[in-house]
Amino acid sequence: MNTTTTKNVCGDKWYLNLDKPEEALKVLGFIAIFVIRTLLHHVMKPLGQPYLTTDFAIGLILGNLPKFREAFSGPYSTTLNNIIEFGMICHMFVMGLEMNPSVLLRPPTKDAFIAYTSVITTFVLAFFTTPFLHYTKTAPVIFSLALALMASSTGSPILTRVISNLKIRKSDLGKLASAAGVHTDMISTLFYCIGFIFFPTEKPLPRPLHRFFRALLMFCLFLAQVTFTSIVSPIFLNWVNNENPEGKPLKGSHLVMSLAFVVFICSFPTWPPESMYNPILSAFTAGLFLPNQGRMSKWIINKINYLLSTVFYPIFFFWVGFIIHMRNFDIGDKMAYARFFALLATVIIGKVVGTVLCGLILGYHIPETASLGLLLTTKGHFHVYLAALAIRTNRVKNTTGAMMIFVIVLTVVYSPFVVMDIIKRARKRVPVHIMALQWLDPTTELRVLIGLHGPHNIGSTLNLMEICHGGREPGSVFYATDMVELTDEIAATLKKGGGASQSNESVTITDRSVTEMRESITAAVNGYGELRSEQGVTVRRMLALSTFMTMAHDVCGLADELMVSIIILPFHKSRNPDGTLDSGHAGFRHVNRKILKNAPCSIGILVDRSFGQTEEAWRPGASMDIAIIFIGGGDCREALAFAAQVARHPAVKLSVIRFLEDKSAQNAQKRSSILNRASVVEQEEEMKLDDECFAEFYERYIAGGGGVSYMEKHLTNSSETFTALKSLDGEYGLVIVGRGGGRASSALTTGLNDWQQCPELGPIGDVLSGSDFSHNTSMLIIQQQRTRGQLEGLHDDFTIL
Repeated sequence: MNTTTTKNVCGDKWYLNLDKPEEALKVLGFIAIFVIRTLLHHVMKPLGQPYLTTDFAIGLILGNLPKFREAFSGPYSTTLNNIIEFGMICHMFVMGLEMNPSVLLRPPTKDAFIAYTSVITTFVLAFFTTPFLHYTKTAPVIFSLALALMASSTGSPILTRVISNLKIRKSDLGKLASAAGVHTDMISTLFYCIGFIFFPTEKPLPRPLHRFFRALLMFCLFLAQVTFTSIVSPIFLNWVNNENPEGKPLKGSHLVMSLAFVVFICSFPTWPPESMYNPILSAFTAGLFLPNQGRMSKWIINKINYLLSTVFYPIFFFWVGFIIHMRNFDIGDKMAYARFFALLATVIIGKVVGTVLCGLILGYHIPETASLGLLLTTKGHFHVYLAALAIRTNRVKNTTGAMMIFVIVLTVVYSPFVVMDIIKRARKRVPVHIMALQWLDPTTELRVLIGLHGPHNIGSTLNLMEICHGGREPGSVFYATDMVELTDEIAATLKKGGGASQSNESVTITDRSVTEMRESITAAVNGYGELRSEQGVTVRRMLALSTFMTMAHDVCGLADELMVSIIILPFHKSRNPDGTLDSGHAGFRHVNRKILKNAPCSIGILVDRSFGQTEEAWRPGASMDIAIIFIGGGDCREALAFAAQVARHPAVKLSVIRFLEDKSAQNAQKRSSILNRASVVEQEEEMKLDDECFAEFYERYIAGGGGVSYMEKHLTNSSETFTALKSLDGEYGLVIVGRGGGRASSALTTGLNDWQQCPELGPIGDVLSGSDFSHNTSMLIIQQQRTRGQLEGLHDDFTIL
């Protein structure tokens, strides 16, 4: 008897036994899910599709393969259901934790108005249309309420991900869509929590009085959870955060206590057997009223999100595909198709009508508010779970439930295309945001990112800061950025913080050579910043800790985030004691070239021969001789704009040297042959821009008594240009030039490229940095921002509403 019992128990075991082929198939199935999803996501990435789309496609296919359905039948099906329920508890908890319920108590903002209006219009439309299509035969009124609420809600995590991936998160429409999506998701899920109290999914009790007392019990538990979490959790988590400051490892005992506290507040409403409160909704309520600021809350969010995105979501959609048994799908059911199109139309029409009506009141454009309504139709994992649960509990037929899930996934599929259409319209209507000195608003502060390779760049950096500021009224902000190569030795000494972020802010560098280098730079630049703070100078420290392959990307990203007008980088060659330049650092040369190609703003490269050794420009009685060579073209115009900043400084003696082509008759044929190789129209347009820019500068700084000297040199060809440059040898401590060296067809630079050693300096900069020129003259080579960016000419903080 005992033997038989043991055999039966072992025969019903739910754990894996890899000795059997059908058991190994389960492991191979999950491996296949993770591998295929990664490959398919990379294929779908150009279309902007999030992981939900690819996960659903893979889960639908694998979940309906006969071998997999057989492998996960029986006790394994129960195990899979338990895994999904636990995963949804984590999903709803972290979703609530990322929201801020205090916005419900504040006066409604624009995003709240849009959220409320779109929810009401969609809910009313769905509630009055779905009963006619007979989605279910059990409790049709309650089901219509639940379906209408699902149709009117938004999957805010998916919507935020789509908006972030397509780079419109900083735009006005992107911010409004994200905020309205979170607001919609929060109030609709709260209505689910409250609605479950009065309309539970379990079989209702036979007596009305019993139903009333059960609803009263659940409502009291709900209020108790909200009250306890709102009052006690901030006190407890603040204590944990104070005991575990940033930069130190989390204490194990505090981590265990925090997790136990979270489990307690999530689960205690479900403890009484009479309550029957849903643990998934209970987890959402607990997360919603927990404080989402502080180290512990961020740690929980990072860890759970990582677990969900890498492990749970692929398994979740396999379960969804398993629930949608396509063999039971009735292709000939015409009512199922009617329900599909009716639900899709209800969701779209309700949201679009609501947002357009609210947009008209707020003064927004109709096309943009209609696009906003389409974005707010985006659904998420919770809505897929509800539809799959309706199939599993036999509240809807398999075909109807599958159609509901297809509608939910379709709202995610078309969302990226809506965003792409918004970007397309924005390019036509919004002027391109150019981060360059030439177009800098005089009423705004000047922002400059200055790179440093080491302490030898300190002197030149401080002088650059001083002359760039030049007494600018709105003030100047300088971001002194250490460019440190991330080697294996340095990587081994890094200490990471408690979060999952891999940014430089979340690590502590303990390598002695790096820390000493940074401390010496910090002491110098901060000392200068404190000295000149009353004159409007602000200095901030930054770090680009990367390999040489990724450093350019990090610097460009930092410049874009800080919205600087120009990046100034050290030349890859350093000054020797005798004044000559060494052979240079190949890694930093690679970084400079990539930044020149991809920077979101203008770029300057400083060839420092003596600029860092000259007297400090802010000292009384200091004097600097600086020249700007203007030939023409966008880079020269940007160099002239930089010279205008420098000209304001009392210690600077600025000389403007303009190279002009000799227009004598004997050179007409030569100029004509050159112009034939380029567009005559473009050349005339460039010359017009040059003349306008230079005339404005001349009137303000030269004719207007700005203390700037001016000279012209009429030249015929590049040979005379070289001679003219040689004549300036040793006269100036700093020479500013445009990298382009004039217009592309200029006869003054044609041929100089033939013997270039450093193309990143341009033809003029390369000549001036040569070994046969003065060892006391430094060069600043400037390139104006090229019209391109993450959104191909459209800055990601565009305004379109």
